Amino acid sequence: MSRPKVLLTRRIPSSASATLEASCDVDRNDGAQLSPEQLKARLKDKEGVVCLMTDAMTAEVMDAAPRLKVIANVAVGYNNIDVPAAQARGIVVTNTPDVLTEATADLAWALIMDITRRVTEGDRLIRRGAWKGWALDFMLGNELRGKTLGIIGFGRIGQAVAARAVPFGMRVIHSDAQTVPGSGAIPVDRLLATADVVSIHCPLTPETRHMINQAALARMKRSAYLINTSRGPVVDEAALAWALKNGIISGAGLDVYEEEPAVHADLLTLENVVLAPHLRPVLQRQSFRPDRRLKNGPGSGALRRWATRPDPHPELTAGRCLHRSRPRRRWASSGRSRDTRGQAARCGRGRSAPRARRRAGTPHPGSRA
Repeated sequence: MSRPKVLLTRRIPSSASATLEASCDVDRNDGAQLSPEQLKARLKDKEGVVCLMTDAMTAEVMDAAPRLKVIANVAVGYNNIDVPAAQARGIVVTNTPDVLTEATADLAWALIMDITRRVTEGDRLIRRGAWKGWALDFMLGNELRGKTLGIIGFGRIGQAVAARAVPFGMRVIHSDAQTVPGSGAIPVDRLLATADVVSIHCPLTPETRHMINQAALARMKRSAYLINTSRGPVVDEAALAWALKNGIISGAGLDVYEEEPAVHADLLTLENVVLAPHLRPVLQRQSFRPDRRLKNGPGSGALRRWATRPDPHPELTAGRCLHRSRPRRRWASSGRSRDTRGQAARCGRGRSAPRARRRAGTPHPGSRA
């Protein structure tokens, strides 16, 4: 029986590619990102493709690959894939949910701390030789305790960011694109007007593209900060540059951009914005540890069978299916799900409190000092 042919559009960890190569004929692109024409040429005889969020899997690309059966996206979001076009052609689309939840939440908080305490701004100051010594009123930052964190998009990542707000003494409010009654979500406009820090964690859709525009920024407090680790086009970069230059908001921290790797020229000249080069997936050990889900995702090959009938190429169908052309079942994931809201609620209380106190060296409330 012939082995299925698979294209890897970019390098992935060797542990994952080795698993794929054990059961497939792999065409690996180790160079620069493939252009649309190069992508179409390389996919011509392929049955599967493992792609990244920078690869545009359009209907035109799919038409150039008549044998294509699976598009495995190594990303949580899948706005780079025309899912309806794939469904119409009987192509299974998968993604890798939850593998970057903690990493992205950590990065969001790194940006929050950086911009509110002016860390990167101070670093630049020292490097250009402009620091003249310490003073009481030098480069004053902002304290987070008692402030309000507003989260737009309260999925896995949004909830993980909220859990980290508890030790900082911040109040958390959130908004979702589709507000569910009883969920506690508030309208986006109200969140923007209330929050001291706004952190964006919603997917990119036609409705969320440029959701943060001039009008939205004008609703925010002049002392507020904007953080974006979701998708670049959710924020209108020209409008953000205008708001930062004119003191409409105090600062911003960005890890994603409208036209990556290009960044709006006006943002590059501003001191009150932290610009990170899409760092959220870059965790050498966590993202690709053997016990992490990505080993069982599209980069690794065989993990989950989706069809109720025997699958001729199960090694190509992995991760999470985004559409199904016929009834299918999913095997239970080996990973454990976590309720970050419950985790946040338990922080410092209940059964976990003694352990937290021991780690921090804090005496029990009833013990002698």
